[in-house]
Amino acid sequence: METIYFDNNATTRVDPRVLEAMLPFFKASYGNPSSMHHKGGEVGSALRQARLSLAALLGCEPHEIVYTSCGTESDNTALWSALRTQPDKRHVVTSKVEHSAIINNATFLAKQGYRVTEIGVDRLGRLDMDQLKAALTPDTAIVSLLWANNETGVLFPILEVGELCRERGVVFHTDAVQAVGKIPVDLGNSKIDMLSLSGHKLEAPKGIGALYVRHGLRFAPFMIGGHQENGRRGGTENVPYIVGLGAAADLALRRLPEENGRVRAMRDRLEAGLLEIPSTMVNGDREFRLPNTTNISFEYVEGESILFHLSHAGICASSGSACTSGSLEPSHVLRAMGVPFTAAHGSIRLSLSVNNTDSEVDRALEIFPAVIKKLRDLSPFWKDGAPALGNALLTCDDGGCQICS
Repeated sequence: METIYFDNNATTRVDPRVLEAMLPFFKASYGNPSSMHHKGGEVGSALRQARLSLAALLGCEPHEIVYTSCGTESDNTALWSALRTQPDKRHVVTSKVEHSAIINNATFLAKQGYRVTEIGVDRLGRLDMDQLKAALTPDTAIVSLLWANNETGVLFPILEVGELCRERGVVFHTDAVQAVGKIPVDLGNSKIDMLSLSGHKLEAPKGIGALYVRHGLRFAPFMIGGHQENGRRGGTENVPYIVGLGAAADLALRRLPEENGRVRAMRDRLEAGLLEIPSTMVNGDREFRLPNTTNISFEYVEGESILFHLSHAGICASSGSACTSGSLEPSHVLRAMGVPFTAAHGSIRLSLSVNNTDSEVDRALEIFPAVIKKLRDLSPFWKDGAPALGNALLTCDDGGCQICS
């Protein structure tokens, strides 16, 4: 059975060309880039080239990049740097639909006496800009928002938020882990102060990330040690993985037209076919979102059951963020959007890449209807091809339907 991999927002495969670029740095090119001899020099040169490649993808200067271990470390570094460089400011602004790397940090900060404001979203997952404007005060140390939501793909107006924060004198960080490599990014023409990314979302290996830090921004390192990364992140550089991220950045830059052309077309065709299944709906703004992502609710069935049957048929998908997939609670993102409880429970995320094909979409559209029909035939809330309870489940509000009560 061939695998159809529709879970690229969770992680991507390592591109063979990325792996090929990395391999010499496990073998012949093993020097420490801080060493003065020729072995160190050749590795140092490779790191500089990798930094240039990533800077080209981001539209920034190479010296504005700080390498980290992952997106979570980048997010943590951004938050704590803003707070440590502005100790008199005790207010953090984020949203209700952030990744756990920010949400759990915000919860921790609130327990430490910081004031945290979480901005809401509407039914389509769009940021409430009026609420954001009202939230900013002279005490606000940082605004941290996702560029692209990891579950729905919905894009926040990050450039507009950057302008607003610069006007108000507030540091602005965006978690762009899902956005980099899928949509164009031009940091040099933005008011973004810090940006997080993760290599394994764009066909580099797990265990490498980066944080963009705007030139001139006051910065406090999260990891204190040696002189590496211009004193902004101590520790010997993870050379093979940094080189791999550079190679992946080169590929991603060249693939942007394909991401926003062929991949988008496959996603749209897959989505349109799935919407022909009764009582099915797309979650999130269908216009302003990533080109590879769709989040769909199949009402009256459980998302976990859908994923189990899809996996058995060779299709890899997810019910939301891989970092929260162990929870039995419905997605906090969908709940913040006001998606009905039972629909949120029956939601799955499909995220494509340039490695997917039209034939895989065709095969998925053959498999999905049979899976959903089988599960609904087992449901007491579905009878004779239609909901058995009318619209009762659609108006559920934490206990107001026959399932929750």
